[in-house]
Amino acid sequence: MLEQTHQSQTSALRFEQLTLNLSELYANHHHWLVKLLNRKLSCPHSAADIAQDTFVKLLNQPDITHIEEPRAYLTTIAQRLLVNHFKRRAIENAYLEALSHSPESSSPSPETLSIAIETLVNIHNMLEDLPEKVRLAFLLCQLEGLSHAEIAERLSVSISSVRKYITHALLHCLSFKS
Repeated sequence: MLEQTHQSQTSALRFEQLTLNLSELYANHHHWLVKLLNRKLSCPHSAADIAQDTFVKLLNQPDITHIEEPRAYLTTIAQRLLVNHFKRRAIENAYLEALSHSPESSSPSPETLSIAIETLVNIHNMLEDLPEKVRLAFLLCQLEGLSHAEIAERLSVSISSVRKYITHALLHCLSFKS
């Protein structure tokens, strides 16, 4: 019982320290980070959103007391979020461009559009991690319906390599966490 009380007190102290550190980081660097992001994005709303997401990412860090260079640390997180932001925007623009060539009656609702874009981003992220030949073999099989022999010829590899590539891709897809 005494040990359980001690663990609870230790956890409460850690949480309190994390809250203080995060509050201090936010107070000291939030405005600076928003300005930095706004220079890169030229959009104060997107800059504020990404700055906020940067601090949310800090909530998932086990210990932020070790951060010696907070601006460098925050910049690194924000840069990764910026890359994701630009990827998402490119995917969204490509999807909207493809939709513009379809009949207006088949336009999706805003909710369906949002879900479709989120799905496309997740698929992109999943496939992005695969080696190039594995990704190509998988896409040629899934999207173009090519046989293993046709894929092997196109990639200049053996049929058994194509089987391995597709198996690798399928296992990767099954284990992927967005």
